[in-house]
Amino acid sequence: MPQTLDAVAVRAWCSLALEALGRAREEIDAINVYPVADGDTGTNLYLTVESAAQAVEAVFTAHETVTDPASVPALADVVRAMAHGALLGARGNSGTILAQLLRGMAQVLSDDSTALRGALRKAAESAYRAVAHPVEGTVLTVATAAATSAETVDGGTVEVARAAYEGARTALDATPGQLEVLGRAGVVDAGGQGLLTVLGALVEAVSGEAVAVRRRGELPHPVDHCPADSPDSAGSTEGAGGPAFEVIYLLEADDAAVDRLRTRLDGLGDSLVVVGGDGLWNVHVHVDDAGAAVEAGVEAGRPYRIRITHFAADRGAPRRERAQRAVVAVVPGEGLASLCAEAGATTVLARPGEPPASGELAEAIRRAHAREVVLLPNDADLRHTAAAAAEQVRTEGVRVALIPTRAAVQGIAALAVHEPDRSFDEDVVAMTSAAGATRYGELTVAERQSWTMAGICQAGDVLGLIDGDVVVIGSDLTAAARTVLDRMLAAGGEMVTLVLGEEAPEGLAEYLEAHVRESHLAVDTVTYDGGRQSSPLLIGVE
Repeated sequence: MPQTLDAVAVRAWCSLALEALGRAREEIDAINVYPVADGDTGTNLYLTVESAAQAVEAVFTAHETVTDPASVPALADVVRAMAHGALLGARGNSGTILAQLLRGMAQVLSDDSTALRGALRKAAESAYRAVAHPVEGTVLTVATAAATSAETVDGGTVEVARAAYEGARTALDATPGQLEVLGRAGVVDAGGQGLLTVLGALVEAVSGEAVAVRRRGELPHPVDHCPADSPDSAGSTEGAGGPAFEVIYLLEADDAAVDRLRTRLDGLGDSLVVVGGDGLWNVHVHVDDAGAAVEAGVEAGRPYRIRITHFAADRGAPRRERAQRAVVAVVPGEGLASLCAEAGATTVLARPGEPPASGELAEAIRRAHAREVVLLPNDADLRHTAAAAAEQVRTEGVRVALIPTRAAVQGIAALAVHEPDRSFDEDVVAMTSAAGATRYGELTVAERQSWTMAGICQAGDVLGLIDGDVVVIGSDLTAAARTVLDRMLAAGGEMVTLVLGEEAPEGLAEYLEAHVRESHLAVDTVTYDGGRQSSPLLIGVE
């Protein structure tokens, strides 16, 4: 076996790590008590490594397409792809930290394939800097121990990898004595357990020999004594007083803007981890005001792939118990993501041109951590994708009801009548009825010449749609919006919902609200800020 970590070995490492995390995911989820006992650390690490592995495979596929199929890509290209893929797909606190660990390793290995010792040290130091308030007894401690142990041995890549694994295992066993919440629960740190799994895959990739896997029953027992002054910080949300939401997003911004963002988010919540560089960052924080966390990102740069998760109300238990019922909603913009999250829904952001895949929807259903889940796809084109996600999670024992909402405003109407205290069937019927009674309209701008039901449109024309069909072609968005609204209200209605995107003309909401008051008696209007979304205006009429 060569004493270097080459491109083929990195590819094998990603594949083996993904397989190992797949086998260990449920066990790691089960010991997840810190910083939030939400039982998803193993799943988050798996999804993060899955994204890294996909990025590495893409590099190999592209290389084989344009060069000699027998050759392999450069190590620098592969490790950078691994780190970039992990950054894009990082989930949760643990996944975000792992992405930074891989980024730190890639920065060293890109220049020197024999420098695994230096790569492990760079990884640990980078991860510490990324966490606003580092806490010992966590994955950070395990990563540092791996680097320190690797520096004590002579030899090549295989010996260094084995030493790192053994150092990490020893440090992991000590975590219950470093962090009180782990000692009380009698478990090791879940993030550290996940990192040990990834390091075990590294050993196998470079040596060809699998490490002995310690099963859950062999984890350390509760320790007899935990320090009374166990380290705690704003990085901890264990206990009943923790924030209500987890907010994660990718951010395009410069270093100075990110420094200001760190300061602002640190004042809003805890468990703050910001990883990345070179203009692209992954931001993770736990807050009570999800909208403020997203707004801070907007001020710093361009946030996207925003994920907002509502934690269970019971935050004092060692592990988060499954809620009885939850709602998962696909939303087209950051503003609606915050609105739906504040109403208690787990949200999935539908990016323009990048609809969520069934795996992303299935993962969101799992994140909701409930026995019963109502899924709102809010897009007619997502019907089959949502059905596939629902079927996948049903096999895991979760009861999932798919309400075929075709627009975000129908989802808002359904969420407004959601009552988790009544029976599941009654709740689904009420939500389905509310969605079905809501007509939906949309104002958008044509990207190219095309045929529509209202005639031929040119690029740049304003299109007004009702229930998915173009009914108005015009040049002025305000005028077209008024026409669409009048046509929708011609069939009657009691409530108008307006969702304005950031590209909506200034004063549009006020103009339409006044028009409804003057022209349509006894009709109420409610307006929401949709933020960055695919359409300047969404309209709902109930």
